[in-house]
Amino acid sequence: MAGDEGVLGVVRMLDAACREAGFFYVKGHGISESLMTEVRDVTRKFFQLPHQEKLKIKMTPQSGYRGYQRVGENVTKGKPDMHEAIDCYTPIEPGRYGDLAKPMEGSNLWPDYPSNFDALLENYISLLRDLSRKIMRGIALALGAPLDAFEGGVAGDAFWVLRLIGYPVSDDIPQEERTDIGCGAHTDYGLLTLVNQDDDICALEVRNQSGEWIYAKPVPGTFVCNIGDMLKVWSNGIYQPTLHRVVNNSPRYRVSVAFFYESNFDAAVEPVEFCREKTGGVAKYEKVVYGEHLVQKVLTNFVM
Repeated sequence: MAGDEGVLGVVRMLDAACREAGFFYVKGHGISESLMTEVRDVTRKFFQLPHQEKLKIKMTPQSGYRGYQRVGENVTKGKPDMHEAIDCYTPIEPGRYGDLAKPMEGSNLWPDYPSNFDALLENYISLLRDLSRKIMRGIALALGAPLDAFEGGVAGDAFWVLRLIGYPVSDDIPQEERTDIGCGAHTDYGLLTLVNQDDDICALEVRNQSGEWIYAKPVPGTFVCNIGDMLKVWSNGIYQPTLHRVVNNSPRYRVSVAFFYESNFDAAVEPVEFCREKTGGVAKYEKVVYGEHLVQKVLTNFVM
């Protein structure tokens, strides 16, 4: 596979995108545009439900931080975000990771309506896990690693997170609760993120190397993909995650469905030797246990 000229062309593009931008578009991925649209449509239908109906799957500490959160309950760097969301995580059975995962043990909360919500999303998650694994194989080759570098103890049992997010029109939010940021500037926690966003609303912004905020404009049928904190550590900084945020200045409600492909929950991620050799021989980052990193973030991300 690594000797295939077509594959090598894609690998070179991946390498350039990860080094220069940290963001890229994924097309020709085999997931139908109609399915991508249907996932956004059922998400929108859920967010259109009466508030009391949405609260039937309300996120709580007892739910392992899975479920629905209203506008303003998600916090980025201490400031409330102007979006509502459903958070889903890889189900964790009690005791599987000992005390490490205790705050996040549990299964996902699926709404009764739309009636096809859980079946549709579980199929979608399965497809995105496969796609993410393929992209990570390309990233492994781009770094000069073996094809399976992210299998086994790094991401052979990759944890995943799915966030279904709705960004209201700012005029629909009470003045005293309103800010101009749908989601504050941040980098993502794991290896890779795939974003399925509305086709006709520009709201996702990425900070370029000149420090300017530019739109990741929607391209129908594509995923916007960005790299996360764990890849930065593993590559010893060869690949850097990029700050991004969401500002919905559109007069319409916006939906975005973000899939996060992470390390194994209990993986101890550290700069790998051949990446250290490429960057002066010294590890620039300390070892990070992914699950500890995630739990620390989750426990400080919400006001409930």
